[in-house]
Amino acid sequence: MTGVRLTAWVRGRVQGVGFRWWTRARALELGLAGWARNTPDGRVEVVAEGEEEACVRLLDLLRGGDTPGQVSGVVERWSAAKGISRGFVER
Repeated sequence: MTGVRLTAWVRGRVQGVGFRWWTRARALELGLAGWARNTPDGRVEVVAEGEEEACVRLLDLLRGGDTPGQVSGVVERWSAAKGISRGFVER
């Protein structure tokens, strides 16, 4: 698979509010593969692979204010895709 990998850590009130489900739905709409999982410190980690434009759009949506809960910040890391071929899951 060509493309990029976006890893984003989302902080705020993002656990227990449907945030991972919402993220999965947006990622699938954008044709991305990966996952969203809760972390022990209260953040949600989002890993998405696919076309760069789609990953940028997902990042914009994560920061956009229309998410479940309340996002207070997003930290991102970009790298080469590692080969997640399909599907986006909640972990």
